[in-house]
Amino acid sequence: MSRRILVTSALPYVSGAKHLGNLVGSLLPADVHARFHRQIGSDVLFICATDEHGTPTEIAAARAGLDPRRFCDGEHARQADTYRRFGLSFDHFGRSSAPSNHALTQHFYRRLDEAGLIAERSVPQIWSPADGRYLPDRYVLGTCPHCGDADARGDQCDACGTLLDPVDLVAPRSALSGDTRLELRESRHLFLRQSALVDRLNGWLDTRAGWPPFVVSLARSWLTADLKDRCITRDLSWGVPVPCPGFEGKVFYVWFDAPIAYIAATQDWAAARGREWRDWWWGEAARETHYVQFLGKDNVPFHAVSFPCTLIGSGEPWHTADVIKGFHWLTHEGGRFSTSQGRGLSCEAALAALPADLWRWWLIANAPEGADVDFRAERFVADVNKDLADVFGNLVQRVTRFAATAFEGRVPTGGEPGPAERTLAAEAGERVAAIRRHHEAREFRRAAAETRALWTRANAYVQDAAPWSTLRHDRPRAAVTTRVALGLIEVCAAVAWSIVPSLASSAIAAVGGRAADVPAWPSDVERLILGDRNSGAPLAPSFEPVVKLRAEDLRPSRR
Repeated sequence: MSRRILVTSALPYVSGAKHLGNLVGSLLPADVHARFHRQIGSDVLFICATDEHGTPTEIAAARAGLDPRRFCDGEHARQADTYRRFGLSFDHFGRSSAPSNHALTQHFYRRLDEAGLIAERSVPQIWSPADGRYLPDRYVLGTCPHCGDADARGDQCDACGTLLDPVDLVAPRSALSGDTRLELRESRHLFLRQSALVDRLNGWLDTRAGWPPFVVSLARSWLTADLKDRCITRDLSWGVPVPCPGFEGKVFYVWFDAPIAYIAATQDWAAARGREWRDWWWGEAARETHYVQFLGKDNVPFHAVSFPCTLIGSGEPWHTADVIKGFHWLTHEGGRFSTSQGRGLSCEAALAALPADLWRWWLIANAPEGADVDFRAERFVADVNKDLADVFGNLVQRVTRFAATAFEGRVPTGGEPGPAERTLAAEAGERVAAIRRHHEAREFRRAAAETRALWTRANAYVQDAAPWSTLRHDRPRAAVTTRVALGLIEVCAAVAWSIVPSLASSAIAAVGGRAADVPAWPSDVERLILGDRNSGAPLAPSFEPVVKLRAEDLRPSRR
């Protein structure tokens, strides 16, 4: 039986244009991981959804003159189209506002309540007279009491990562109106008693392996500190209604229902295909499932602490994350990408400027796995020109064009591989094995670096063999080196497909490779390079060259 791999990406907020930082912080590496596992024959389920509840949606909808449901309908469709054009291969891209997620969120609440893990408390809430409403956490701004950042939100300080409550902020103000005449009013709310689950969470963390060190460190720091009980309800109208007498008109906190949408989206996917969702999430049926979550470092506390509290605290046999792959920030020209502040390239602007694969390659090759990474236009252009135009693109172009001219557009016959080819095949096999190890370990930068090294080695072989020079006086030698080069290109493209699917598929077609929606991972590299490899079969030299970029090409208006 094939290995079962469950991949989830942190849910993107439905409001606001998503930027390249959102893409590389969870969505794109999750896609690369899912694609790789499909190549090696795993049974893959790649789940994501738009995060649709909460105050940001209410306010964005009001500004657009729409009710929240209609607003979310349009924004979900817009994001789905953007991600499709970026090549994200979701098996299901759902919505946290789906009926399935409402029902499942309420189910978890009831289970936690039955387990004695829900507490009702009266808490002071921030009321803005100018706005005429309670201000949810993220719409209260102020100075962080821990690091002094002046623009900390009422739910979290982005500068230091500390989880906050609005009442913790110094000099709080309304993010909507700037109102500083904020009042504290008592409101009844429900709390998840996370403090009662610390020992169980520590025990759960002890059983996890393969997490980035900074993710483990962050999770442990919250558990070794005084883990606070978390308020899971809000004074809002848009969200999952709280099924508790006396709490009419309140909804669950978006960070309570959003992770549950991973499961609900799986249920929706399974229902549409006649599959069993429990195979991925429930008890013995999910025992063979390996679950990997991809997310940015700001989402670590919710996935490493709060969501496990929900699953473990329910007392039901839910399958929890085996690995949480967290990422640091991608910054833009020295500053933070910010959807709300319009800083940095949006995904839509990026696609309007250049093909998706150029962005995919650079972002994965420079993924912020161990530290923040700064995006600068000049560096992006230099890297893409070198890797995709000079190395990979040049390799495919010159070999396929030569084969089309010298061998009538067919894979040449004749000649026998010599020592140079056997050495090449052995080296390529070692590099392919290394690339696979890095992908399995979710080491994206290393996987891209080894892929680049394989492309470079392939170029060096073609340059040294120079079949265009040997064609006239030793046609069999020119034939075998060309055939080997074609096989080598297919290997180079297959191992790059998870990162640059369009370029790779085009290259595989150009060298006469087998057409497939998902090209198989090269399992017998020496045979692919040294074997007859469809000798005499027609080539399809349809590979378009990767045109060298200039920094101004990143401006969408040029296209």
